[in-house]
Amino acid sequence: MVVSTLITLFGVEGYAAISAGFIPISLSLALNAPHGIVLLPFWLTPLTATLVHGGFLHLGLNLVMLVYCGRMVERALGWPSVAILYLVGAYAGAAGHWAFESSSATPMIGASGAISAIIAAYSMLFAERPVAAIGPIPSRVVRVVWLAAGWIVIQLLIGFASGTDGGGVAIGAHIGGFVAGLMLARPLLLWRYRDA
Repeated sequence: MVVSTLITLFGVEGYAAISAGFIPISLSLALNAPHGIVLLPFWLTPLTATLVHGGFLHLGLNLVMLVYCGRMVERALGWPSVAILYLVGAYAGAAGHWAFESSSATPMIGASGAISAIIAAYSMLFAERPVAAIGPIPSRVVRVVWLAAGWIVIQLLIGFASGTDGGGVAIGAHIGGFVAGLMLARPLLLWRYRDA
């Protein structure tokens, strides 16, 4: 939050996006940095991209979701698990974005992939409606499939409504982070209470 706020206040969002953002095409192509800009190592950019946002509205939306869902997930799983969710969500979000736009030279910025992982864990841990098993498929697997399908459809609709370029929304990052959160919620819960 502090880093993003300072970047926005000093008006260096463009520089920060190029330097610290995740640029999908750089996985397959060595990019030369524009004059005066230092590119961070590619393997680090999924994490550093979470520190750069496209203004206060982008930062605010991510913070609201982090505070709302994150505090409840932290109560259930503990702060180390939330840190794991955030970190894995950032990298899964970058992988999802790359899967959707592997040839893009536009930097992906924001913590949306990481926040999506926390939202997914929240959805898994605090769902109130029971889900019935479908034949031999256990109810927890059915819940994961339904949540993933619902989230993917919502993201695709957002992308469709935003136009052909996605309106600057990294749909793949949202999907990748959410799927990672769905997959990690139960193992992290079992890990938290492994001695109980």
